[in-house]
Amino acid sequence: QVQLVESGGGLVQAGDSLRLSCAASGRTFRSYHMGWFRQVPGKEREFVAAISGSGTATKYADSVKGRFTISRDNAQNTLYLQMNSLKPEDTAVYYCAASLLFVNSDLQTRYNYWGQGTQVTVAS
Repeated sequence: QVQLVESGGGLVQAGDSLRLSCAASGRTFRSYHMGWFRQVPGKEREFVAAISGSGTATKYADSVKGRFTISRDNAQNTLYLQMNSLKPEDTAVYYCAASLLFVNSDLQTRYNYWGQGTQVTVAS
């Protein structure tokens, strides 16, 4: 089992950058394929980005491709999401998630563990 804790959210202006972190417990972080999702009240949670356990493979939603970068530090048990050129439509609660079996999946049902989320608000 793994516990996930997100941090780094906040209020920024359009065009600004923000880096989210997701700290994972346990010694098997490398075994988990990781993802970032986001959710706006009243809407379904949507896929943002994913990364393989080794960090060599990544996948992005079209809406963030070229602006967001997912990465991980397996030695520090930490997942990151670097968000550049933020837009008001990026405003959401951002969640990190861990999957035991599925690499770079954009389906939230394929993730076994979830963090509590961190709020990102982008003002226009």
